[in-house]
Amino acid sequence: MKETRMKLLHLHRCRGVTRPLIRKVLHDDPPLDNLYKYSIDDFRKLFSLPDKRTAMIYQDLHSSRVFSQLRRDLNTFHTVTILDNTYPALLRNIPDCPIVLYLCGDSDLLSHAPSLSVVGTRNPTSDAYSKMNNILTPLIKEGWVIVSGMAMGIDAMAHRLALCSRGKTIAILGGGFRHIYPKSNISMFRALTETQLVVSEYPPGIPPRRHHFPERNRIISGLTFGTLVVEAKERSGSLITVNQALEQGREVFAMPGSPTQPETDGCNKMIQDGAKLVRKTYDILEEWQ
Repeated sequence: MKETRMKLLHLHRCRGVTRPLIRKVLHDDPPLDNLYKYSIDDFRKLFSLPDKRTAMIYQDLHSSRVFSQLRRDLNTFHTVTILDNTYPALLRNIPDCPIVLYLCGDSDLLSHAPSLSVVGTRNPTSDAYSKMNNILTPLIKEGWVIVSGMAMGIDAMAHRLALCSRGKTIAILGGGFRHIYPKSNISMFRALTETQLVVSEYPPGIPPRRHHFPERNRIISGLTFGTLVVEAKERSGSLITVNQALEQGREVFAMPGSPTQPETDGCNKMIQDGAKLVRKTYDILEEWQ
């Protein structure tokens, strides 16, 4: 098991490797006994890969540099893989669950319940923090873990609220730990790694890319029983998280706002479409209970 796990971690960080490919490799060879025995032709034929991609994967699987960097990273950060019993059950059951999670901080939080995802605009109104304080602080004080994406705006407010209330929070990143984005949140990242938990499915040396952020949203919603949207425009990226939460069979909550504020248009539309309107903490507790 330990050897298979190490092979999986190595495969996961090879260039050209995707989650569907890893699943196919595991399906064909669960213990990964043949991983280092495959020739370039084997990879091409068995997994129907183009030449360039096949060459990159083969090169990285037989690269001492890649393996040495993996060893160094494992000495610095914790990891959880889909092969591990400690992999969070809620996350294991979502479509396209992550293969590997890199952890920095209190790894016990990964399976803590109850937990709530909190998302919203990067440009909140002046009322946003007070609205969040009224709704979320009672939950935080009752031991709820707040999960968000450490982006500017609502995400950062959610993490800060948990810290100020001496509660617990998890941040899900869209890049590796050595490439914190936005840079303005580096101090928050450091604070969270000391007493909270920061999670990424990307190896530490991978910088954030545009497509990573919609990908990481499925983890934000997947780790919790429900997602609360605080403020969002009608075409907000936060609605990607909402769609993923619905696909995962999770609860979706939204705070209403003034029809004259574009920052709350998305929330009002969500409520109109069936999301649960949240006016007070009990509206969330009622669904959990």
